[in-house]
Amino acid sequence: MNIRKRYWLMKSEPTVFSIDDLERAGIEPWDGVRNYQARNFMKRAMHTGDGILFYHSNTQLPGIYGIAEVASESYPDPTQFNRTSTYFDGKATHEEPRWYLVDIRFVRKLPQPIPLKTIRLHTDALGEDFPLIRKGNRLSVMPVTAAQWKILLSLEPSL
Repeated sequence: MNIRKRYWLMKSEPTVFSIDDLERAGIEPWDGVRNYQARNFMKRAMHTGDGILFYHSNTQLPGIYGIAEVASESYPDPTQFNRTSTYFDGKATHEEPRWYLVDIRFVRKLPQPIPLKTIRLHTDALGEDFPLIRKGNRLSVMPVTAAQWKILLSLEPSL
């Protein structure tokens, strides 16, 4: 049971999996994460109902494009066992999986993205330790405080 709702920012390249793809799917496993810190967030800290800022990276306009939520508790990522998968891990076994994932559920697309350049203008409010704007941070899954969540959503353009 989720006692305290948590918040996350999850990055994806739109050519691999976009907010539009999630909208079409409704619910999708967040597979293929091969970073231990990001894995540990999914395995140990994410819970059903947690909020997600869906971020497009490696694109002309990087930024937050939508809202999703965690739709399942963590479970072993099946791609680690599939020899034909890009994410196959020969050291993983069904008895001792190395990689975990959560399912995520589409909530809504933003009318306009919140660009990274806009987010950076609010470093003082978000805090220097906000992972997205910290130099050298390349995590695809990162925690967001409730205060940061509110600040980021306040940047949402209105139409």
